Amino acid sequence: MKKDLLSLLDLEKADFEYLFDRALQLKKRYARGISDKILTGKTLGLIFDKKSTRTRIAFETAMIQLGGHPIYMSTKDTQISRNEPAKDTARVLSRYIDCLAMRTFDHDLVTEFARASSIPVINALTDFFHPCQILSDIMTIIEHKGGFQNIRIAWVGDGNNVANSWVNAASVLGLNLVAACPQDHMIKPEILQAAGADTLDHIRFTNDPVDAVKNADVVYTDVWASMGEEAELAHRLAAFEGFQVNKDLLAHAAPDVLVLHCLPAHRGEEIAEDVLEAAGAAFWDQAENKRHMHKAILEKLILG
Repeated sequence: MKKDLLSLLDLEKADFEYLFDRALQLKKRYARGISDKILTGKTLGLIFDKKSTRTRIAFETAMIQLGGHPIYMSTKDTQISRNEPAKDTARVLSRYIDCLAMRTFDHDLVTEFARASSIPVINALTDFFHPCQILSDIMTIIEHKGGFQNIRIAWVGDGNNVANSWVNAASVLGLNLVAACPQDHMIKPEILQAAGADTLDHIRFTNDPVDAVKNADVVYTDVWASMGEEAELAHRLAAFEGFQVNKDLLAHAAPDVLVLHCLPAHRGEEIAEDVLEAAGAAFWDQAENKRHMHKAILEKLILG
């Protein structure tokens, strides 16, 4: 039976643990020059509405390094742009490829593709969720902190798709998460209710970034205006005053705090330049880990 990855609520705790272990194993094998051609003859389709650097290249190189073939498709170059029903495109692609990753605005479109497809469908980012990103982020935490249990994680910034996926991960894994967002940019109640996060003591919400990062082991931030929200930037710059992750804010965190950002970063807005350029910063490990986590996801979904 095929399995999709549309949000992290599609995974059980055992699925998370398997993917972390397998991605770390594949990363170590790659570093030793071991070639794992476990997806030889398989094809990954990539349908992207939104621009991408890390997610697209991570999926493409992951598939190539596993012996398979990625096929990139911009939505405007497909018949979807000429109003072919999503279910028709999904049924046809199911006859051509072995897995489909989609990066788009409308989460319902990915859900519709998954419902009509006979192949696994992966959410490579929608306005609601970014599940593969958080899987690789927790992999990075494991590498730098030795695990994710009893780790205090602080989200500082917009209640966006990445924050939503952190809430989902925290609800399944029992993560100690505090999310600090301006009052008008909080994570939406329906996201919290779907994850059961509104009833969990280990997930907390605040409008105070200092409160959120107090003794935090991990501090995570993202851009204040996501793709499609650029026209709101001037308003958001005012709303997010005091939410920049900088040395003053990090002084309230644990001395060995790990700072993460899914990138691209708007330097001088949500994160200070000197934090991004700090010696030993993990942002580049975090970006690299997307490739190895994508390998583990593709292997699991395609081969079962």
